[in-house]
Amino acid sequence: MTGVGIGWRPEIAAFVGALPGPAFTEVVAESLHHIDPALLPDVPVVPHGVKLSLGGAGEVDPARVRLLAEAAELVRAPLVSEHVAFVRAGGLEAGHLLPVPRSRESLDALTRNIRLTLAELDVPLAVEPIAALFDWPDDEFTEGEFLTELLDRTGARLLLDVANVYANARNRGRDPVAVLESFPLDRVAYVHVAGGAEHDGLYHDTHAHALPQEVLALVAETARRVPDHLGYLLERDGDYPPAADLVRELDAVADAASLPRIT
Repeated sequence: MTGVGIGWRPEIAAFVGALPGPAFTEVVAESLHHIDPALLPDVPVVPHGVKLSLGGAGEVDPARVRLLAEAAELVRAPLVSEHVAFVRAGGLEAGHLLPVPRSRESLDALTRNIRLTLAELDVPLAVEPIAALFDWPDDEFTEGEFLTELLDRTGARLLLDVANVYANARNRGRDPVAVLESFPLDRVAYVHVAGGAEHDGLYHDTHAHALPQEVLALVAETARRVPDHLGYLLERDGDYPPAADLVRELDAVADAASLPRIT
């Protein structure tokens, strides 16, 4: 996928449907079976899973994997995506994406679950490292090393979220560009872009605030480092602004990535 897209949400369905030229869209995979396909724009649709718990200690739920595969078939998706995270443990649901320890044991669990998922999919899988407000003690890898090893083991692609890169780097006191450069950028399938805000000294990836210039700068850095044009998707999941503001953000992403505007 090449170009600029926006995540489809019921609250902005009319806006997304009226856009003249989004390159693609993304829909939460677990909600796809409840959406009228006629509401989706006539562009490639990527089902984006949030409940597989790929990083859990136990095996992924086969029913949830089938749901993801069925979502991909339903919209003839070019690929699907999920998170390098866990959402349940010991029979309890967290209701939130939680970071995995960057350990060999965690790599083994993720490798197993990604392979089980890929065995049921007819399309590629891209995995997204999340924004985390804490790190587990005694991590054995940097984030870049961990992701590289994981993709080497599984053949999965990388869903690069530059907003998550910025959030993690800022909260850890690191250089966002250096963190970006440590990632396996040759495996990027597409890119997420989103806004956030600071609260109590920590930067939160909210998807409900305007895009900061620092995140747009990482879009530009990504475009410079990846020789082929990528797809850049704007995420918004709350406090939806007027349509004109969303248009300005989409144009800003396109400009930063040196891609044609979609409006």
